[in-house]
Amino acid sequence: MNKITKIITNKYFITSFCFVAWIAYFDQNDWMTLREREKELNTLNDNIAYLKKEIAQMSVETKSLTVDLYGHVNNPEQLEKYAREQYRMKQDNEDVYVIEH
Repeated sequence: MNKITKIITNKYFITSFCFVAWIAYFDQNDWMTLREREKELNTLNDNIAYLKKEIAQMSVETKSLTVDLYGHVNNPEQLEKYAREQYRMKQDNEDVYVIEH
């Protein structure tokens, strides 16, 4: 018991303990803040991966909708489908009913 009290009352032990407590709980970059930032970083990395996937899909879609220098569409069916869905275009002999939820 006497040995434990000597260790606890040692000035180097007290200083080290206070330093660790300060760094772990009271500093600007304390343990809890680091955990929150790590979670935020993981969320942002997931978001980046999702957006890269979306960009790849949009690149494929854009490539199928582009027109070359001579005015030829790479995929006319895809272009018509895109125009009907996104811009609600129709042919002259058709009626379009838009149902939104």
